[in-house]
Amino acid sequence: MSEVKVALALGSGAARGWSHIGVIKALEEMGVHINMVAGTSIGSLVGAGYASGRLEEIEDWVLNMGRWEVWNLLDFGFNQGGLIGGEKVFNVAREQFGAKKIEDLPITYGAVATDLYSGREIWLRKGDLYDASRASCAMPGVLAPTAFDGRWLIDGGLVNPVPVSLCRALGADFVIAVHLNSQLNARAVEQRGRSIPPQTEAEQVQKEQMDQKRGEGEHSFFENFWSSSTHYIDNLKDRFKANPNKPPGMFSVMSGAIDIMQERITKARMAGDPPDILIQPKLGHIGIMEFDRGNEGIEIGYETTKRMEPLIMEEIQLFAERRG
Repeated sequence: MSEVKVALALGSGAARGWSHIGVIKALEEMGVHINMVAGTSIGSLVGAGYASGRLEEIEDWVLNMGRWEVWNLLDFGFNQGGLIGGEKVFNVAREQFGAKKIEDLPITYGAVATDLYSGREIWLRKGDLYDASRASCAMPGVLAPTAFDGRWLIDGGLVNPVPVSLCRALGADFVIAVHLNSQLNARAVEQRGRSIPPQTEAEQVQKEQMDQKRGEGEHSFFENFWSSSTHYIDNLKDRFKANPNKPPGMFSVMSGAIDIMQERITKARMAGDPPDILIQPKLGHIGIMEFDRGNEGIEIGYETTKRMEPLIMEEIQLFAERRG
């Protein structure tokens, strides 16, 4: 019986992408031999670490990534096509995990990006490993686009959030896909309710009491950071005029729109080219910029995959038997 070529399709999801590490760890514990990996956005970064044999080092890096460590990796600048340049974090990744060429990796690897001007889906299959993942991660408006092979490239999640099709093109027999955005941001749903203007005085009092109970202490570092950086003008206005019915802020709209768009595109793409196994960790409570919550994301990815172990192993075995 010939070996089944198993591929991982690691989806986009920004900070939720650390969950990919837990998924891979669980698959390895099961004895699943992964022959190739394709990644979009954060999936391309974790996939790069795995394909180069440095997943443990990536995990250690993530687990030690506290709020200030993440802050120190951000290179801000509004004249480069995004709030963050992105070079600093990917240079650190290259220094810590080694400069690698995609062609030289022990595991077949590919990353998905989007051509900014043509809208074409671009498959990155050669060249510097971290340059490719940097291009795939360029979230519009947040991370600056990347010049790569004569094109300006942005986030691959705009065209192919979970790259099952690339796995097939790489020669996979059996594709295990990881979709991070199946549970739309739970915090966004809660915030949506708070953004609706209260209709009665009683509702207004109830809203104020709920806001007091939440307290500032429950807001994450990045929630405070983004509200202060992207809503600066609104905050100035609020100092002079009370605004009880404040609408969602700019970054809330951006992140919510990206979540919705990628979820819809993923459903459409997978309807035409479904994976053999679909893993969907419940990560909606983790904001897309909360990179300091790696421990939580990894654990959720691991536990979700372990619960699916009987199904995963049975499906791989059945596929192998059908092939003879």
